[in-house]
Amino acid sequence: MRAKREYRDRESTQVAVLDALVNRAEEGMNVFELRAAVEVDIDDLEDALATLKEDDLIVVESESNETVIKPDERVVPEVPTDETDDQSIGEWLRERLPF
Repeated sequence: MRAKREYRDRESTQVAVLDALVNRAEEGMNVFELRAAVEVDIDDLEDALATLKEDDLIVVESESNETVIKPDERVVPEVPTDETDDQSIGEWLRERLPF
């Protein structure tokens, strides 16, 4: 899963971090898992995390002996329900295209 469209016009490392976190939104990720998922230099990752935290797009939780990073709930796209799964292509297009 990817971060919502309105959060994708950021620097590429920030978008990669958001996408990785959205995929693990419930459990979050520690810095080592995030670095492995994003595959960037640790300095670039730290800069991206600092900017995302400053913009309130990530939540940092300190648990017993580990720090877990999660995406802010507004970054995570809504999971489609059964109602939207039965949508026709025309309905889907009407929702997404401004007419």
